[in-house]
Amino acid sequence: MSKIRRFLTINQNKIEIFQKGKNGTPIIILTGMDCSFDEWYEVTESLSKSNRVIMFHRPGQGASEIRNEVRNTQTVVNEVSELMQSLKLSEPVVLVGHSYSGLCVQHFVKEHPKKVAGIVLVDSTSVDLKILDDLDLPVLNEGSTDEIWMEKCHSYSQMTREELREVINPTLTEKQKLLPNDIQQRLISFQINPSLYKAMHSEISNWKRDGDMIKNLVEYPDIPLIVIGRDKEYNIRLGTKEGIPEWELRLFEEKWQELIMNQVNLTSNSKFIIAQGASHSIHIDRPDIIVQSINKINSLFN
Repeated sequence: MSKIRRFLTINQNKIEIFQKGKNGTPIIILTGMDCSFDEWYEVTESLSKSNRVIMFHRPGQGASEIRNEVRNTQTVVNEVSELMQSLKLSEPVVLVGHSYSGLCVQHFVKEHPKKVAGIVLVDSTSVDLKILDDLDLPVLNEGSTDEIWMEKCHSYSQMTREELREVINPTLTEKQKLLPNDIQQRLISFQINPSLYKAMHSEISNWKRDGDMIKNLVEYPDIPLIVIGRDKEYNIRLGTKEGIPEWELRLFEEKWQELIMNQVNLTSNSKFIIAQGASHSIHIDRPDIIVQSINKINSLFN
């Protein structure tokens, strides 16, 4: 590909596209709710040596435009379908979804089974995510319920970039500080974009209804699937260092892992992997696990 980053018009929005590599089965990676495709640098650098890798910033993310459309999994499904059409992808693709986008992938595969050759779900949001609301987690829930996040996102969406910089004080992880300087700058800029929080507000307000709706769609097609979950004990250790009670963290992490493991039952041709030493950001902590999983899916039909 001569242009790694460019723009396409999708659903009347100017959308920022990333493409690298030009051989092999196309791989489409959908990022999490507040995640830039630049965070996936190590994954895409490795995969693009043998495959065509495609990513995009959903409306509101990065330099992608957003209007007043509803942001839900159906909208993302339509955008991915239109993206494939615009890029003239006629063959089935490997579809990768992280976090919220794992929910979108589960929706897409049910609606367009013939367009997908294999799936990798990376610590994916569950269609049963509302079960997490039933857990008694007084400290964890103190500032992180959907309602609180929606209120924050609405407030942030009304601010300027300069105001967001003051409020959020955007930072990079130690591993992100090892990335090329231009990517580091884009990752900082990504966090202080008011449009990002406009999009997140809409996605959060709809995701539980989306989960219920996806469950009631047609049966999941029996195609190759790898489910990657984060390291439960590692996340508990991280949380206790921040002063969160271990019993709350263990209750949450055990339920989260149970929901992740349930995704293995979506097909009969599936595998579950725990990314040892990884937080929810597996693409940053253990990019090797993601690359190995995608290559494993690729090997099944190449």
